[in-house]
Amino acid sequence: MSVMRITETNLNEVLLVAVATLQAGGIVAYPTETFYGLGVKFDLENSLRRLCDIKRRPKGKAMPIIIGSRIELSLISGYINEAAESLIERFWPGPLTILVPAKENISEWITAGTSMVAVRIPGESFALQLAKHAGFPLTSTSANPSGLPPALDAGTVKEYFQDKIDLIVDGGKAPGGLPSTIADTEGNRIRILREGALESNLILPPKL
Repeated sequence: MSVMRITETNLNEVLLVAVATLQAGGIVAYPTETFYGLGVKFDLENSLRRLCDIKRRPKGKAMPIIIGSRIELSLISGYINEAAESLIERFWPGPLTILVPAKENISEWITAGTSMVAVRIPGESFALQLAKHAGFPLTSTSANPSGLPPALDAGTVKEYFQDKIDLIVDGGKAPGGLPSTIADTEGNRIRILREGALESNLILPPKL
């Protein structure tokens, strides 16, 4: 396992190493707007399986994805309806995860057999820089074994996983806070599945 601490001068180097690690099938721990997350490249089945194994995460639990631009939606979903488009326009980048129909080739480690993908463009953070630099979707599941608190710093990530991950990007202590809000737009209607950092009254149309 390698650890790279972000400084004022080495951000590009850290991004290059992180993306190369993901492309090679590695697991990368990185800071997000809230906690530390664990990333693998979205289309590497062995990496996804390994990630679920170290987290002791059941296959029946979907894996959230982050992307760096809307163009990358076409890599994971064949159709974005009007309701989803409206949410994307209003709230991305930001703390809103949207469920969209998955392409047939998307792993069940991501969809949990639901035929849907939970995806967002993160708000300003190293996670956003990593997603933009990668140019491909990657996972953004919390850096903790199931049942334990999400990691707020690189030291906790190392304590949790030891040598089971390939790279830790140390960005100092993460801010914590609420996770992203999750919205479903199936049937072209917006339904809040989990209220988080973005309040539902900002998302849903006012009741008459």
